[in-house]
Amino acid sequence: MSFFISDAVAAAAPASQSPGIEGMLFPLGILVFFYFLFLRPQSKRAKEKKQMIAAMTKGAEVVTSGGILGKIVDLDDNFVKIEICDNTFIQVQRQSIESMMPKGTYKAITKKAVKA
Repeated sequence: MSFFISDAVAAAAPASQSPGIEGMLFPLGILVFFYFLFLRPQSKRAKEKKQMIAAMTKGAEVVTSGGILGKIVDLDDNFVKIEICDNTFIQVQRQSIESMMPKGTYKAITKKAVKA
């Protein structure tokens, strides 16, 4: 049995070589890919939303994150008062405003709702 052990010792592993720059290209490529695919677009959207929220004014037509369409009647630093129908108002946080709609959208939708 001792001859098996001596064979195992004689077949020692070759000296390990460091991967070098070639071994690091694939992981770095994956990181760059994820940055351009996920992180950069998300930060760009967050920056655009922040600019939109700062540019809100009275009379602007908006859609909340819950899908409610309305016209801004009053706003302060944290909250926005939105008219969603004639003499029907809700108050939401500024951060819950998802997008601003083109002028006339609110009026067109409310006319359709009144006719129905």
